Amino acid sequence: MTDSKYFTTTKKGEIFELKAELNSDKKEKKKEAVKKVIASMTVGKDVSALFPDVVNCMQTDNLELKKLVYLYLMNYAKSQPDMAIMAVNTFVKDCEDPNPLIRALAVRTMGCIRVDKITEYLCEPLRKCLKDEDPYVRKTAAVCVAKLHDINAQLVEDQGFLDTLKDLISDSNPMVVANAVAALSEIAESHPSSNLLDLNPQSINKLLTALNECTEWGQIFILDCLANYTPKDDREAQSICERVTPRLSHANSAVVLSAVKVLMKFMEMLSKDLDYYGTLLKKLAPPLVTLLSAEPELQYVALRNINLIVQKRPEILKHEMKVFFVKYNDPIYVKLEKLDIMIRLASQANIAQVLAELKEYATEVDVDFVRKAVRAIGRCAIKVEQSAERCVSTLLDLIQTKVNYVVQEAIVVIKDIFRKYPNKYESVIATLCENLDSLDEPEARAAMIWIVGEYAERIDNADELLESFLEGFHDESTQVQLQLLTAIVKLFLKKPTETQELVQQVLSLATQDSDNPDLRDRGYIYWRLLSTDPVAAKEVVLAEKPLISEETDLIEPTLLDELICYIGTLASVYHKPPSAFVEGGRGVVHKSLPPRTASSESTESPETAPAGAPPGEQPDVIPAQGDLLGDLLNLDLGPPVSGPPLATTSVQMGAVDLLGGGLDSLIGGPNFAAPPAAAVPASLGAPIGSGLSDLFDLTSGVGTLSGSYVAPKAVWLPAMKAKGLEISGTFTRQVGSISMDLQLTNKALQVMTDFAIQFNRNSFGLAPAAPLQVHAPLSPNQTVEISLPLNTVGSVMKMEPLNNLQVAVKNNIDVFYFSTLYPLHILFVEDGKMDRQMFLATWKDIPNENEAQFQIRDCPLNAEAVSSKLQSSNIFTIAKRNVEGQDMLYQSLKLTNGIWVLAELRIQPGNPSFTLSLKCRAPEVSQHVYQAYETILKN
Repeated sequence: MTDSKYFTTTKKGEIFELKAELNSDKKEKKKEAVKKVIASMTVGKDVSALFPDVVNCMQTDNLELKKLVYLYLMNYAKSQPDMAIMAVNTFVKDCEDPNPLIRALAVRTMGCIRVDKITEYLCEPLRKCLKDEDPYVRKTAAVCVAKLHDINAQLVEDQGFLDTLKDLISDSNPMVVANAVAALSEIAESHPSSNLLDLNPQSINKLLTALNECTEWGQIFILDCLANYTPKDDREAQSICERVTPRLSHANSAVVLSAVKVLMKFMEMLSKDLDYYGTLLKKLAPPLVTLLSAEPELQYVALRNINLIVQKRPEILKHEMKVFFVKYNDPIYVKLEKLDIMIRLASQANIAQVLAELKEYATEVDVDFVRKAVRAIGRCAIKVEQSAERCVSTLLDLIQTKVNYVVQEAIVVIKDIFRKYPNKYESVIATLCENLDSLDEPEARAAMIWIVGEYAERIDNADELLESFLEGFHDESTQVQLQLLTAIVKLFLKKPTETQELVQQVLSLATQDSDNPDLRDRGYIYWRLLSTDPVAAKEVVLAEKPLISEETDLIEPTLLDELICYIGTLASVYHKPPSAFVEGGRGVVHKSLPPRTASSESTESPETAPAGAPPGEQPDVIPAQGDLLGDLLNLDLGPPVSGPPLATTSVQMGAVDLLGGGLDSLIGGPNFAAPPAAAVPASLGAPIGSGLSDLFDLTSGVGTLSGSYVAPKAVWLPAMKAKGLEISGTFTRQVGSISMDLQLTNKALQVMTDFAIQFNRNSFGLAPAAPLQVHAPLSPNQTVEISLPLNTVGSVMKMEPLNNLQVAVKNNIDVFYFSTLYPLHILFVEDGKMDRQMFLATWKDIPNENEAQFQIRDCPLNAEAVSSKLQSSNIFTIAKRNVEGQDMLYQSLKLTNGIWVLAELRIQPGNPSFTLSLKCRAPEVSQHVYQAYETILKN
C-alpha cells in the first residue's frame, strides 16, 4: 500500500469536512453541520466559502434549521451579494408558508440583509406580509419597513409602504400599532421635515386604546409618540393625562419615565387652579420615589431625571425629602446626585432635618462626598435665610475638626455666605485666619484672600497676612494671583498710608514679571486707575456687590424645557440637548413644551418660587462661570440712559468693562478717546487701497442703497413666559448697518417702564450699539415698534448652532431671557467683492475637504435675476461662464469678522434646481450661508 492515502484523507481542513456534512442526506447531520458553521462564524472564523452549501439547506420544514441558515445569511450577504440573490426565491416562498412563524422569520431576515441588489425583490413579499391575516407577521413587517427605509428611502416612498404603515396605526392588534408607531418614529427621526406621524385626536385615541394592551416596549414607543403631540386645548391635555396616569404604576422603569415625560409636558397646558392639577402632582411623587429602590445604575438615571423634574416643578417632591437621604452603601455617583436634589428641595419646613443629615455626611470617609456635603451646608445657608445662623455654627464646628479638606471647603462656602449676608457673620473671621497656614488648595486660598481684602478694615494685621501670600506669588495659581492683586488694591484704598509699598510690589509683580495676559491686564488697569483717578478707583474696586443667590447651578429655562421633553433618554442623563452629543446626518429636532392655552393662563403659584424668596419675587442670580447665560446677568439694571444713542455706545457696553474703550484707551494715554463703535458704518471699514477700479464700481461698497432681504417678524418671547411682555422681531441690514427691529406688546395689567437689553456672547460678537429706547411708558394692550442698532464688536464665543443669539430684556417687572436665530446674511458686508485673480488663487488655496455642496430646489429664476437678487444682499457675482448649456456664477461674500466665502452656483436654464458649491476656511459657516442663499432666492 502506498503513502498516497495520507493525501486523499479528509484532512483537507475543517471547511472541507463541513462542506461534506452540509451536503449529507441525513437531516440530523445537516443540522449539526450548520450549528458548527454558526459556531465558527460566532468566534470570528471566516466560513463564507460555504455560502452555496448553507443556502441549499434553506429548503427545509425544520424551523430550527431555517433560523440558523437565516442567521448565516444575515452575516454574509453583504460580502457575497451575488450569492445572496440565490436565496431570494426561498424568501418569496417562505413569505407564503402556512406557518406564520416562518412567514415572520422570512420578513425579519429580509429586513436585515442590507444589500441593494436584493431590496427590490423584497417589495412584493413585504407588501403581502403588511396585510397578512396574522398580527405577528404584520408587526414584524412594520419594523421591516423602517429597516428597508434605512437602506433605500426612495424605494420605500415609491412603493407606498409609508401609507400602509400609517394605516397600521388603526390596526386591531395593539402590538401591530406599537410597532407601526416605532417604525414611523424611526423614519421621521431621519427626516425631521416630513410630517409622517400626522397625529390628530382620532389617531391619538387609537394609540391610547392600544396603550393598555401592549408589551412594555410597545408602551414606551406609544408614550414617546404621544409626547410629540400638542393637544389643541387644556381639556384634551387633561383627558390624555387621565389615560396615561395608570402607566405610572408599571413595573418597567422605562415605561414609568416615558409616562412622566408625557404628563410633565401636558401639565404645561393645565391651569394650576384645577383640582385635577393638584391630583396629578400627588400622583407623580410615588412612582418617582419607587424608582429609587432599584439597583444603583437605575437609581442614578432616575435621580438625573428627578433633578430636572425638581427644577421644573419642585412642588411634586417637596414632601419626599427623606427618600433622598444617603444610605451608607450607596455608590458615590448616587450619593452626589442625591445630595444635589436634597439642596434643591431644602425649605424652611425641612431645613433642620437636612442640616442634621449634612453634618453627619461631613464626617464620612469619602473625600469627594464630604467636600460636597460641606458645600451643601453653605448652599442651604444661602437658600433658606432662617437657617443661616445654624449653618454658620455647623461650619465653624467642622473647621474645629481641623481636617484639612473640610476646613478648605468650609472657607470657600463661608465666603459666599458673607456675600449673601453682608455685615452679619463677620465675627467668625478671626477663626478663619487661624487656619491660614493649612490652606494649600487654590480655591480655598483665593477665598481666604478675598475675605482678608474685603474686610481689611476689620483685620488689624491684614497687610501682614497678604504679604505672607505675596512671598511665593509666582508659584501660586492664576486664580490666587488675580485674587491677591485685587485684595491688595482694596487694602491700599482702605489704608493708603501703610500699604503703599505693598501695592507697588504687587503691581510690578503682576505687570512686569508675569507672562499671564489676564493678570497683566488687570495689573495695568489698576495701575492706570490708581495713578489717574483714585476716587474712580475707589468707586470701581470697592463698589457695592450684588447679593448672590443659591440657585447658581439651575439649568437655563429654555434648555430645561427642552430637556423635560427628553425625560427617560440619554439627554436627561447628560443634561444636554441631543444636538450637543449626537453626531452624523440624523436631523436632531429641537423640542419645546407646549404653550399654555388661554383658558389656563394663571398667575404663578407661590409654590414655584424658590424657597427663601418671597412669593412672586425671583432672586437676582449670579450664575456659575460655566453658565452660558452668565454674561447676560451682568445686565445694567439702572434706568434707561437718555441722550443721543450713538455717543453712549462705549459707556453702555462698558457696563462690565472697567475701561469703556477697551485696552486701546489704555495705550493711547489718559486723554485718548476711542470713537463710538456705532458711529462708523461697517462699510467704511473697507480697505481703502483696493485700487481705483473699485472707486467707480457702484455695485460694491457703500453705493448700494437697496437693503438685503428682511424676514417677517416672528414672536421671540411669548407673553406667558415674560409676565405679559410679548416681543416679536426680525433683523435687517441697510447700507452697512445692522439693526434688530422689535415690536413690544404689553399684555399685562400694569404699565411697563425702564426697558434695557443685553446680548450674551455669541459667534459673531453681535451687541446693541445703543440703549433700548422706549420713550414713553408702555401701557396695557399698547404696542411699540423700535429699531435697535447693532454692531459686531461685542465679546465672541462659538454658539451651537452658530447663529444662536441669547438675549436678556429687563423692565420694571423682571428680567426675561430668550434665544433666537439670526439669518447670516445680515453679516454679509458691502466690500465682499473679491478680485478675479484673488478669487482663483483663494479657491485653489482652500483645501478640497472644506468644500460643501448643496441643492437649492424650486427656484424658477434665471442667472441674471439670481445674480441681482443676491447682490442686493451683498453676495457678489465675480464672473459668469456658460459651460455645456449650464450657467456658472462665481460669487464671493465676506462676513463681518473677515471670513471670506467663495461660491460656485450652477444653473441649468429651465431647471428650477440649482447646485451650490461653497468653499471657506471656516467650513462650519457653509451650512448657514446655504440657508441664507435659500432664504434670499425664495423670497
